[in-house]
Amino acid sequence: MRPDTRDLMLLTLLFVAAGCGTTQMRTGTEQLLLSDSVDRTVDKLDFAVLAGRTVFLDTTYIKPVKGVLFVNSDYIVSALRHKLTTSGCLIQDSKAEADYVLEARVGALGTDSLEVTYGLPASNAISQAASVVSSLPVPAIPEISVGKRNSALSTSKIVVFGYHRETGTPVWQSGSAISKSDAKDTWVMGAGPLQRGSIYDGVRFADLRLPFYKSRRQKTLDAGPTPLTMADSHQFTHPAVLEQQLADARAEAEQVIVPASHEEVTKD
Repeated sequence: MRPDTRDLMLLTLLFVAAGCGTTQMRTGTEQLLLSDSVDRTVDKLDFAVLAGRTVFLDTTYIKPVKGVLFVNSDYIVSALRHKLTTSGCLIQDSKAEADYVLEARVGALGTDSLEVTYGLPASNAISQAASVVSSLPVPAIPEISVGKRNSALSTSKIVVFGYHRETGTPVWQSGSAISKSDAKDTWVMGAGPLQRGSIYDGVRFADLRLPFYKSRRQKTLDAGPTPLTMADSHQFTHPAVLEQQLADARAEAEQVIVPASHEEVTKD
């Protein structure tokens, strides 16, 4: 029997077989969603233009996040430093020691959840109504569903821009880097959960890896010319050009004016 045929039969048996499973959104899954979205967002930032140059990461506007989650401002700052290092930038601990300053800010960091039931949700409205006209207890209606899906989504947004420390001349901006991470749990006729999402390695059924992967839609960008916005990635001035201009200006200012002629001193 071919491996793909065997896997397909196994998947069919898993859905047909009697049984059910439940999952609850835990703090660990939420942290994994947050850290995954932060990593994906930082990975979109392209610091190659400042490779080989001294930079200072200004985190003044990345405020500490209160809470029990590990994915906070410290994690974001470390992720940015990681990306800068792997991009060839020379990170300086002091702003005065760097030629360029990178200022970062966080526009979004959070999770959303959604629960959908295909069928009749559990309800005790009928039993409450019956208890008004009768003393006999009426049981609550249990959940009757053919399918159920729980989804969790994490979103992060990070923006960085850079300028020359001495002159304040802008040299680069990242544009809005936004990423989303998701986790989905699905039950069909009580069988499940079927787990999919960016934090999973493929698709899993009750922690058993299945031989197919979740497809992702790729967004296309309009190539036509548009006015520059805060959401666009743009390079204002290449650092090499700016440095040459500054060097030429300094050399010109430091030129010594030599007199055209000298008077000779005559002795009587």
